[in-house]
Amino acid sequence: MTSGKVLIIQNDPVENLGLYETFLREKAEVDVAHAYSMKVGERFPGTDAYTAFIIGPTPISANAIDKHPFLVCEWEYLSRIVGSDKPVLGVCCGGQMLARLLGGEVVRSPSKEVGGYTVKLTEAGIADPLFRDFPVDVPVFHWHSDMFKVPPGGRQIARGDPCPIQAYAWRNIRGVLFHLEINHLEAERWASAYPEELAAVGKTRDQVLEECHVRETEMSRLAEKLIDNFLNLT
Repeated sequence: MTSGKVLIIQNDPVENLGLYETFLREKAEVDVAHAYSMKVGERFPGTDAYTAFIIGPTPISANAIDKHPFLVCEWEYLSRIVGSDKPVLGVCCGGQMLARLLGGEVVRSPSKEVGGYTVKLTEAGIADPLFRDFPVDVPVFHWHSDMFKVPPGGRQIARGDPCPIQAYAWRNIRGVLFHLEINHLEAERWASAYPEELAAVGKTRDQVLEECHVRETEMSRLAEKLIDNFLNLT
């Protein structure tokens, strides 16, 4: 298992890493860089102190990095992380930013996904160490409008409907569009922060919270398993 420290890059005050951070703190030392609050000229910590990295979500589009100074700074830092050959996990927009950095595209999803869904592991996903001991059909929570395409040289490890590409692997990098780290309390905070997005998908607040609630026991179990698997990536 990976030893040492794990760095979480939190890209939004609302969207933290939830259960992923909770489980990480039980298994490793953890630092959190609150990138969204970084001042101009402030720098990310050196990569040498860390053995793995998790890049968190943000409602900002991965195609709008150049409009946000903290993401411009983060973009350069991510290039160093990618080159480190250490395990890196990108969640939702975190995975999208990494995909772009690796030469992949970020495009609009065929449909906005908000609430509870099921994604399916591909054959490559069943064999991928990130999803070791996962079921083929995975209950997840979603809140996104964009999606990544698999970077050149990578492989798709999960698929879904309506958004066809749900996760990819590229050497030491894993990107997942979905959330396992969310419980109904986190979902309630997101619903309060983004009420207009509920209307855009034709769902009520109560409906989305219930979709999360009925999945959260299994999502929590799989979130811990994913963290264990992530820490064992080489």
